[in-house]
Formats: sequence, structure tokens, C-alpha cells
Amino acid sequence: MADARKRLEIEPAAGQVGSARIHDSAARHVAGEAVYIDDIAAPVGLLHAYLGLSSIAHGKLISLDLDAVRAAPGVIAVLTAADIPGANDISSTHRHDEPVFATNLVLHHGQPLFAVVAETREAARHAATLAKAVYDEAKPLLDVAAARAAGGTLVTDPLKLERGDVGAAMAASPRRLKGKMEIGGQDHFYLESQIALAIPGEDEDMQVFSSTQHPSEVQHMVAAVLGVGSHAVTVEVRRMGGGFGGKETQSNLFACVAALAARKLKRPVKLRPDRDDDMVITGKRHDFVCDYEIGFDDEGRIHAVDAVYAARCGWNADLSGPVTDRALFHMDNCYFYPAVRARSEPLLTNTVSNTAFRGFGGPQGMVGAERFIEEVAFATGLDPLEVRKRNLYGGPGRDVTPYHQTVEDNIAGHLIDRLEQACDYRARQAAIRQANTASPIVKRGIALTPVKFGISFTATWYNQAGALVHVYTDGTIMLNHGGTEMGQGLYVKVAQVVAQAFGIGLDQIKITATTTAKVPNTSATAASSGSDLNGMAALDACETIKARLVAFAAAKWNVLPADIAFLPGRVRIGAHEIGFPELIAAAYMGRVQLSATGFYATPKIHWDRKAGRGHPFYYFAYGAAAAEVAIDTLTGEYRVERVDILHDCGTSLNPAIDKGQIEGGFIQGMGWLTTEELVWDEKGRLRTHAPSTYKIPVASDRPRIFNVALLEDAPNREPTIHRSKAVGEPPLMLAICVLHALSDAVASVGGHRICPRLDAPATPERVLAAVERVRAEAGR
Repeated sequence: MADARKRLEIEPAAGQVGSARIHDSAARHVAGEAVYIDDIAAPVGLLHAYLGLSSIAHGKLISLDLDAVRAAPGVIAVLTAADIPGANDISSTHRHDEPVFATNLVLHHGQPLFAVVAETREAARHAATLAKAVYDEAKPLLDVAAARAAGGTLVTDPLKLERGDVGAAMAASPRRLKGKMEIGGQDHFYLESQIALAIPGEDEDMQVFSSTQHPSEVQHMVAAVLGVGSHAVTVEVRRMGGGFGGKETQSNLFACVAALAARKLKRPVKLRPDRDDDMVITGKRHDFVCDYEIGFDDEGRIHAVDAVYAARCGWNADLSGPVTDRALFHMDNCYFYPAVRARSEPLLTNTVSNTAFRGFGGPQGMVGAERFIEEVAFATGLDPLEVRKRNLYGGPGRDVTPYHQTVEDNIAGHLIDRLEQACDYRARQAAIRQANTASPIVKRGIALTPVKFGISFTATWYNQAGALVHVYTDGTIMLNHGGTEMGQGLYVKVAQVVAQAFGIGLDQIKITATTTAKVPNTSATAASSGSDLNGMAALDACETIKARLVAFAAAKWNVLPADIAFLPGRVRIGAHEIGFPELIAAAYMGRVQLSATGFYATPKIHWDRKAGRGHPFYYFAYGAAAAEVAIDTLTGEYRVERVDILHDCGTSLNPAIDKGQIEGGFIQGMGWLTTEELVWDEKGRLRTHAPSTYKIPVASDRPRIFNVALLEDAPNREPTIHRSKAVGEPPLMLAICVLHALSDAVASVGGHRICPRLDAPATPERVLAAVERVRAEAGR
């Protein structure tokens, strides 16, 4: 296996960017040799921490008796809020509404009250169950309806987007309808749970190994909890076993508790929760309720949309503000609304604090947009794909989003047409309709849906990245940047950028762990921006070093700078060529600096949240997907028979990695919209807290036929890294086609005359209920 990796990675450097390269850790993943935090050799004196959790969802903490916990075998210490030398706060916003440990109020079931530190993890885990807490319990608010009924307390300021005179346009619309859609949440279910290892140093120093997408935020949080400066805390991440947004802010708790214990006891401390506790403690994808009114005409063209997106946010703000904002940013998907008003309603509930998840609110906004299209299609009797096409963004007059950004790179129509032809959509649709007439029990459905996803952080200041590149005297290179690797292939993509810049092979580049000691003040690896930001920052560092080398070579060999070129494995200097290592050795002897930092800030973007106007996205990534399904109308069970995808990656940095991201993102999105259901009981306890009760897709759930293609000859019109486009989040939303294929199959039992209004997740129970409702309304 190692030999295979070597053969693939030492191919000539020409065309490093744009060629299929294996993930830098692929062989180690398969062999089980990739080192995660729990695999790090235990430091001398290692202790283990575990969290003690609340047993109610809402109420006052009257007393907390920890005597039995302290007396348990192997226990070294018990920590509460009173042991925190700095701030009892790990909130990622200015609201300071997320304590490390609860003190007086309990706001969700499973909220941490204390931590146990013991000689072994099992001892700490057992001792954590021995606490005796007395509560004055109150009735919890568990969903959007309950939160609204109680007055609708918001965890953060809502957003309003508006363009045009919605009232007048709605009143003038030939036809109008109102509806409501429920859109479920989702657990991240990363393979590696939350985990942190803290190692105290001399003075106030603390080294933290954290499974986090945001090392700089963990650094700042740990420093604040310990009451020290950020310069005393170093956070390192080599790789995560998955993140999906669940390790953007949710890692703060585990890192801070491990560091707090390590500081107090002056010994290394590791904290790793069980899967059940991880799921109980950590936030999920926000579930939404979308209330909407649509004005349209008999030709299926939308005239006006008025929508409210209400979200179950949980007990504190976390990232609910930007998540609910982004839901509104994507409530248009690929469609132009002549007049539009959209409002967010981020509601406080006594559940876990929902957080970032792949797509960051965008998927929920798009699901709502596709429901609008479906409603119009069934109301007019038109084919849903035709209604989609009639409402696409177009030229002047039909190219401005609800947030007043002009869509300048629209290729949605082109993608749809290409995919429609490539997958023989119309012929298959006709064949399915014909087959359904002769099949009383099993019904098939088909749907094709597009995706338009904005790329950039809407928090403008996050759109920056740094990198550090060292070239050693033997011509090998150490690469470091602020992006984190969670399996998505960021590290190998950035390494390809560096390899191509210098004309060397990937085997000459050492990819090093992300650490706040090398690149400071980094942004989270999120918003599909990892390659865009870090690739450009690394290239900036390379260009700085190359400029020094060119100046040196021009002077030493008496040639013009224009006569120097970096070629695969060598450098042409005037009429002769030398090896790259030879040039580096000579440059070192000439006292040329061979190390550089790089920096990149995304241009053109700006956002005025108060006004609801701006240019928050640098560009849009597009895609289209068609799904064919079969449902059993007696049980609601279904299969995904075939999926065809055509996705826009611009000029792909690495087609193999990008296709993997598309396949994985699609399946994760399919799980969210079909089988993954979060259930809390009346006491606010999460009942779907383990693989036994929470159903993620497995290999047998994948489409029987799964065709994935990248859109060719479509470079990004913006000067991104090698004209590529982001591919982390957009593919998840391609799975909306599965939800609508299921809806099409359900609609067949009523002759496609009644809108199924199939909510997500479309579990077999929901599909069966929709079948029976449509059949009853159709009188069949």
C-alpha cells in the first residue's frame, strides 16, 4: 500500500493542480495508521476527565451534592464553575450566554454541571453518574410551536430581506396560496467524537490537541477560561475524523474543560465523551418551520414570495444568527422572485444549542424554495421541472437576489439542460408514469433539482487566511496553513498548489499539523472556503519565495528575470537548466531567505446586515441532480434506484477529491432528508442518541446507480485559486432531488393532482402518511 501511495505521489509536477491525487492520508486511513488525538501516545501522568450532566431540560439548580463523586475509586478531582480562574463562558458571540458549567439555571437536558478527573476514563465516567442534584423543574420549550406559544423569545437578532413591493405584487398576482413546511434537523455523527488532550507547560503555557475546525477560537476560549493571554495557549490539529460543522464551536467545551483540569492538577488531561453523551451534549443542524405565501400565474411564474423561516435554536445563540441568516440567503435557490420578503425567527428552546452543519442554513432555505416550486407546479398542473426552468434567474431585470446581489455567473439553466439530456430524464419520466399505472403497490418517482450556493463567510472578517512555507536546503518544503483537515482533502489540495508553484513533486512537501503557533488568528475551516482561502495564502507565500529566487538567479547567472522559469523538477535559467534542489542550495549560500508567510483576503465582498443589502458572496457554485425512487405504498418503505449528478467545481484542483466530496455530500444530504430523525420526549430528553436509534445512511442505502460528473470547461469567472470552485457544502443540497422524487412517487397515487407536501425527513412513516392523505383527498 505504501508503494502504491509512493507511485501516485511522485508523478511529475507538471499538472499537479487539476490532476487526480489520492488523499494524503488515504493509505493510513485504510491501514488504520492515521493518528488521531486518542491515538497519541499517552503522556506521563495522563488523567482522564468526564462531564457530569443535568438530568432535566429546564429549571433551577437548587443544590449539587458531589461527595459521592469525590469519594469514588480513582477520582483525583471534581471541577465546577467555582474552579474556573477566568471566565465561565465559551460563547462564540458577544452575548456571553454559554457557560462552561451551569450554576443556577439549567437550560437543556445534558447540560454540563461539573467535571470529574480520575486515573482512568472508566473511573471518571462511572463517578460522573454519582452526583445528587436537586432541581426546581420547569416545563421545557422543545420545538418551534412551543417557543412561539410561550412568546417566541429569540436567541439573537432576526434578519429581514426585502426587495420590491411584496404587498402590491401579492395582491396583483393572478393566483395565491399559503403553506407551511417542517424541515428536520440532523446530528453530525462524525466518526471521531469530540476529544481534547491538554498538556500543561511551564509558567502559564498550555498545549491543547483538539478535534476542532477552528483552532484559533479554541485557543482564545481556553485562554479566557484559564485567565491568561492567547499567547500562552497553543492549539494543534493534525486531522479530525469528520467535522461537518459540528466541531466549529462545539469543540470549545471539551478543550476548555481538559485545559482547566490540566492547569489545576498540573498533569496532562484527556476528555473524550461516549457517543451517547456526545450526541446529548452537542448541537445539531437547525430544524426549521417555513411559513410561506406565494403569488404566481397560470404559466407557473412566481410573482411574489413572503416567507418566515423559524428555527429551533436551542438554549443559547451559538451560531444561530448567521445560520438563520444564510437560510434566508438561500431561500431563492436558483429562482428569481420579482418581489420578495423573507424573515428569520431564531427561537430559544430548551434543547441543545444548534450549531453549524454542512451548508450552514443554506440547505433549509433551499428546501423551502423547492417546496414553493412544487406548490406552484401542482396548483397549475404543470411539470415541476418546467416550473423550475420558468423561474430561473436570467438576464437584466431577473438577476438580483433578495439581498440585492446581482447574479453574474448564472449557469443553472445550462447545467439543468445538460443533465436532463445526459440522464434521459424525459423518456424515463414518461416510462415511470406509464409503469405506475400498471403497478398498484410499488410506485416510482423522479425529480431533477438544481443548486446555487453562495461561497464566502457572511461574517466578512472570516474571509482571510494565512500560511507558512519553509524551503529547506535540500529542496524539500514544509507547508503549514490555517485550514484544518477533516477528511475533505484540503491538505492534499493545498500541497498540490505548492508543488505546482515550485515545479516539484508532492513527495517533496511535508504537510504539517495546523497549529496556532505557526499561523495565528485563523478562520474556521467552514463555509466551503478551505481551499479558496488557504490555497491562495499558500500560493502567496510561494510567490514571495520564488520572487527572491528569481532575483538571486538573475544576478548570479546574469540573465533577465523573464528568462527564468520553474519547470517540473528543474529551473530554466537563461539557456541552461538546474535542478530545483541545486538552486535552493545555491540560494542558501547566497543568503537568500527561503521562508515566507502568505496571506489572502477575499475581495469584492461586503454586507450590511441592518439594511439587508450587499455582496456577501464572492461567487456561486452550481449543480443539478436527478433522482429516481421506488416506494411501497403499503408500508412507506422506499429505495433510491438511480441518481445522476452534474456539478460545477470550476476548474477542479483535484477531480478525485472533488468527486468524493460530491458523493459523500449527496449521501449525507440524502440521510438528512430521509432517514435521520431527531426525537426529544416530553421531558426534553434526546431519544435518538446512538446508532441504535438514529439512522444514518449505510452502504446499502446508496443509489443502485450513482453517476457523478464534473461540469467541464467551466472555469470560475473570479480569480480564485487556479479558477476552482468550492465543493465542500454545495453537493449536500443536490440530495433535495431525492425528497422530490419521493414526493413525485407519492403524488402518483392521486394522479399527480394533489401536492403531497412531504416534509423532511421523509421517513417511511411520513411517506406512508402522505400516501394515505393524497389517496383520501383524491377519493381513491
